[in-house]
Amino acid sequence: MPTAIAVTSADLALPPTDPGTPHATVLPAPETQSLDASIADMQQLIARYGHVVVVCPTSAPPAVEQRLRAVRALLESDRIALVSTDLPPLGAAVLVRQLRQLAGCDFSPGVLASAARLLAHYIYAGAVLGSVSRLDRVPVSLGSHLKGWLPGAHFAVLAGPTAQITRVGSGEVALPGPEFTTELLLARGQLQTDWPTTTLVPGWRIQGAVLEAPLPEASPRWWGTGKLVEFAAYLPDLPVLYQLVSSVRRETCHWCAMDLIGDRCGFCGSPLQTGAVPEQGGRALGSAPGEGRRDGGTRALGPGAQPDGAHPAPYHGPQTAHPGRPSSSYTELTPVNVQGNPTRALP
Repeated sequence: MPTAIAVTSADLALPPTDPGTPHATVLPAPETQSLDASIADMQQLIARYGHVVVVCPTSAPPAVEQRLRAVRALLESDRIALVSTDLPPLGAAVLVRQLRQLAGCDFSPGVLASAARLLAHYIYAGAVLGSVSRLDRVPVSLGSHLKGWLPGAHFAVLAGPTAQITRVGSGEVALPGPEFTTELLLARGQLQTDWPTTTLVPGWRIQGAVLEAPLPEASPRWWGTGKLVEFAAYLPDLPVLYQLVSSVRRETCHWCAMDLIGDRCGFCGSPLQTGAVPEQGGRALGSAPGEGRRDGGTRALGPGAQPDGAHPAPYHGPQTAHPGRPSSSYTELTPVNVQGNPTRALP
């Protein structure tokens, strides 16, 4: 059975790209379900799929993450991964669908959970806004704030992988687009504009027809206005996604022994460490996941901690995978040729 992909709202469950894409499990909101019921639902998911990867945007209400952490703690399970993302609502939904596509492949649960951070670097998420006066999730200059009060002023904002804002109209600065073939998904709010199709599509060399989806319920709150058209450019083809993830070197988490890519475990959140595994607190390699040493009354160390007297292992911070691209911790990326565009390669 594929690893279960769970989401915290129905807006994150986009229609599948093909019949082979697994469906996402929508977890009820804490105010609509008791803690006991949440525990029972998670137990059923674990019993059916073995492992569960829950995608929870950082913009979700605090009670949502608190409920998820309470469920995982009460179950004392190491088979639940809580994956957070800073992407806007539509971009987060695209990320979830890509994880669902990869869940049907032969990737282990640990690789699938840690792949979310990698895939987020290849999703260009933004929106056209009627005002930026209440936008607080993307850096906005004072001049843009003042122009936002002008009647009829529209702004094109890119939230990821790099943040940029430009005023739509004469003399506008083009938003930096992807250097690889993508498709575009739109979600229209109360703003009437064709800027994404007339300017963004030719400027970013979008391939195929522009698709549309209902505006996520969280989008007006995330962008600070309901007058918007949200967009997300992404890699649509499963073979490209598969090669992108499989090209990254796999490591083993020193704490829970899960496979991972990048510099952080997707299940326990422990950073990748080099050198010997500590004998106290951390789980020794080869033992079952979740079996930390607690013999002799020794305090169990948390993920990433070191025993008394031990020197911390060196930690190598994020490195840039491609000159001029956003900082990424995935240093083992290799060029992936995109079908139908042999002259371009993924960064």
